[in-house]
Amino acid sequence: MTEINGVMMQYFQANSSNDGTHWDTLKNQVKDLADAGFTTVWLPPAYKGNEGIQDMGYTAYDLFDLGEFDQKGTVRTKYGTRDQYLAAIQAAQQQGMQVYADTVLGHKTGGDLAEIVEAIAGRVDDRQWAFREVVPTGTVPSQTIKILSQFAFPGRNGKYSDMTWHGRHFDCVHHNLDKPGDRTTYRLKDKDFETEVDPRHCLQAFSTSCAIDTTSAKVQEELNYWGEWILETTGVNGFRLDAIAHIHARFCVEWLTHIRRVANREIFIVGDYWADDVESLHEFINQTSGQLSLFDVPLHYNFHRASRAGGHFDMRRILNGSLMREQPSLAVTFVESHASQPLQLLESFVEPWFKPLAYALILLRREGYPCVFYADYYGAHYYDKGQDGKEHEVWLNSHRWLIDKFLYARHHFAYGAQYDYFDHPDCIGWTRLGTSHESKAMAVVMSDGSGGSKWMEVGRSNAAFHDITEHVAEPVRTNEHGWGDFCCNGGSVSVWVEAE
Repeated sequence: MTEINGVMMQYFQANSSNDGTHWDTLKNQVKDLADAGFTTVWLPPAYKGNEGIQDMGYTAYDLFDLGEFDQKGTVRTKYGTRDQYLAAIQAAQQQGMQVYADTVLGHKTGGDLAEIVEAIAGRVDDRQWAFREVVPTGTVPSQTIKILSQFAFPGRNGKYSDMTWHGRHFDCVHHNLDKPGDRTTYRLKDKDFETEVDPRHCLQAFSTSCAIDTTSAKVQEELNYWGEWILETTGVNGFRLDAIAHIHARFCVEWLTHIRRVANREIFIVGDYWADDVESLHEFINQTSGQLSLFDVPLHYNFHRASRAGGHFDMRRILNGSLMREQPSLAVTFVESHASQPLQLLESFVEPWFKPLAYALILLRREGYPCVFYADYYGAHYYDKGQDGKEHEVWLNSHRWLIDKFLYARHHFAYGAQYDYFDHPDCIGWTRLGTSHESKAMAVVMSDGSGGSKWMEVGRSNAAFHDITEHVAEPVRTNEHGWGDFCCNGGSVSVWVEAE
């Protein structure tokens, strides 16, 4: 095919095993993933986190420690050692796959030593609160607090970088050691927030985290250097940037420009801006001049709401308010992620019955760069604490059989013109007409209700189509005008492909 229908896999979930075998498992599975049709793997944060082998990587401690130094009670990370990580990347690339590294540039967690600093108290849910509430009546008062803001990385002892971090390198903290359990957010004195930074705050779960001041020249120099170092060390093809709603957009552009110039090759970047609000995503895209893609969070929430509506969601609106519809070239579409899965802070999971419909929507349409979630492909079973403080058991179903069918259809049939039939509140569909020399036609129809059928044009007269999902056994034959009556069962999706 002259057109490449790329597909990413998020190769981890929030409760992935901490036995240090994750990188080795990936190395052993990359051929199967490539054969199935995946073109990219997005890997979890590979560096040392504050919680050692329990750490998923988002409580970032030392970006230069990829599982090489004895820090935070362990040499390896949750996923394995540096050598295992590099071997897994190499194995994926040898299969022709690209690899994206997860990257936390907005905060550091679990400092080695405490410092006394002057800070201004705010609210955990809105770090601009102190300015709005106090400034009109006078000067914002500051107070003395004790924070874990010295990062010396004693286990690494200056290898790769000799920079130590101090309070002056941060602008906001979420703890005060003199007040354990304090829920206050503190802005460090003489530090400013820019209005572009989202006032909402989602780092309160990281009790000893310090938000990085990306306006600091020393910080910029260090993070730029780390970008060079990680590219040279790992050879990754791109990055997923965590929590960019809390990083200055200007710095994102500067960092991206720097690493792309240093790499002198194509570097793909996708940002995690978690907001069920497409206008916020548009604004960030404008501020960064469209230099990075964003995860289509509003589309995920559409799937979440549809899955919980019991068949009463208006399927004609399933793409409304999404990047997939409004800025498809910069949309990374997904159904589920580590952030939304059950018992996570941003829990908003899609019910199992609806996931095949959602995956058909992201994998078989023309718009967006789809990402398949590890637990939706392989399944998952884990125990974790919920918001109620109690431990719960969770089983996540594997949808691999159907996803593999969709991947096959994506790579062999999802080409050419796309005609939409989003004309019924329960039953919608679309067709891909293929190209004259490279692919045959396809029709997709789905229903969140009792099922049904749709007359749709596929551009092939008197042609036979069969449902590769095997939900409907009887084939469909188009008329002399290239139209056919394509059907699906209730709460289901059928993918009709032209017979060979």
